[in-house]
Amino acid sequence: MRVLITAAGRHGTTLSIAQAIGESAVHALALLGERTDATVLPVGEACRLDGYDAVVIGSAVYNGRWLEPAWSLVERERAALARRPVWLFSSGLPGSRGRCWIEPAEPAGLRNATGAYEHRAFAGRLDWYRLDARERAQASELKLNLGEHRNWPEIRNWAYTIVSTLHAAETAIPPAA
Repeated sequence: MRVLITAAGRHGTTLSIAQAIGESAVHALALLGERTDATVLPVGEACRLDGYDAVVIGSAVYNGRWLEPAWSLVERERAALARRPVWLFSSGLPGSRGRCWIEPAEPAGLRNATGAYEHRAFAGRLDWYRLDARERAQASELKLNLGEHRNWPEIRNWAYTIVSTLHAAETAIPPAA
């Protein structure tokens, strides 16, 4: 089974979540006795989906929206995504004013465009020193919480859920002769 995990981000946090999903998927499939190849790529390097049995696409959320490269991949590969299982994730930061900056404004549109099984939102990390001046000003204005917010057990458990779904589908339907 070949799984592509791809993510768009600006500072490495979202791609690190994708890498954790990929590592967990390989581990879980190995425990189930399945050979797998989980490829983790930045969205810009995920040119074609041919050859992959399932796809996980993620994006950082800025101003309530997925980043353009992730949306471009969804639009460009819409037909290929319709032919395979898809999961989506977003990463962002919890705000201190009671607003959540993780969930994109368009989750229904994303799910409709991809036919995804699920969309999951994960808290990310905000490293002040990796931000440019504009991002620092915005983080200050929004009173975003600095530091590490990623919940690694939650991320790994979600990867195990994906693997369980894929494994159940593989084993429930006998291969065509």
